[in-house]
Amino acid sequence: MRVAAITVAVLLLVTLPAWVGNPYYINIASQILFFAVFALALNVLVGYGGLTSLGHAGLFAMAGYTAALLLARGHGHFVADTAALAVTVITAAIYAVLSLRSTGIGFLMITLAIGQILWGIAYRWASLTNGDNGVNVSSRPAPFGLSLAGADGFYYLCLVVFLVCVATMTVVVRSPFGASLRGTRDQERRMSALGYNVWLIRFYAFLLSGFWSGVAGLLFLYYNQFISPQIVALTTSAEALLMVISGGTATLLGPIVGAALVVIMKNVVSAYIVRWNMVLGIIFILIVSFMPDGLVPGSVRLWKWARHRMRRGKVEPVAKVGGGGA
Repeated sequence: MRVAAITVAVLLLVTLPAWVGNPYYINIASQILFFAVFALALNVLVGYGGLTSLGHAGLFAMAGYTAALLLARGHGHFVADTAALAVTVITAAIYAVLSLRSTGIGFLMITLAIGQILWGIAYRWASLTNGDNGVNVSSRPAPFGLSLAGADGFYYLCLVVFLVCVATMTVVVRSPFGASLRGTRDQERRMSALGYNVWLIRFYAFLLSGFWSGVAGLLFLYYNQFISPQIVALTTSAEALLMVISGGTATLLGPIVGAALVVIMKNVVSAYIVRWNMVLGIIFILIVSFMPDGLVPGSVRLWKWARHRMRRGKVEPVAKVGGGGA
């Protein structure tokens, strides 16, 4: 059943431009895919590491700004993108060194502070970042000569990156490293007593999260062909965290569902409902109230409950008939 569901989902994603047709909705699908990559990156820390970050917008934007500034200075896409990912991973290492001094609310506040520092740099250092005016990118890359200028081409790029990200996360989660990361989340002291270097495990997890946040930031840059300080703001970090929590932490499908929910609310529902922010807030309140584990784990639990009730409904009449005959 699981293999069949995955196969059907991949086929639907691959054929989406053909049965959707409208470039607007294809672009919405592209947004869902690269924000899903961002949410999956954050989920490495929040879900599997038990470390809630409110500064990941800084990593997301670091890749975009680095690539945009290098492209504006005449460098090619390959050089700009490679440098952007390298700078993002280095920034993630700095994040980790500063924030892993504590856990819980202390970790959250340090990541929030670093994110706000990066926002201040993007907003105030106008000679470098062009301030509120942002940085424009005139073209998208053309890997192997394939044009990404149209909605279809860029969607397939996002799809390939998304599938690679999901495959990578699946391998990591099922690996001994993934088990040790979950161990640091659940039993930090016991892991230390067993000889595991808890700090180093979390440091590696931060680097992995930073790398995929940078990849998502590059896709965001090429999607909009523009980047500004707005994307470094706290709102972006909060939205990514809401994607993870609403879909379900410590799951691979949860952040994807959460990303789809937030992107559709922002880009589709907002066209019909003026106060879409209020609707989104109500949805999150309902999720936290009735499905505190998130939509995906909550839906699975609801399905198991319904199936159990159906089975009991079939078994009980038979039991009564048997008892009457005796």
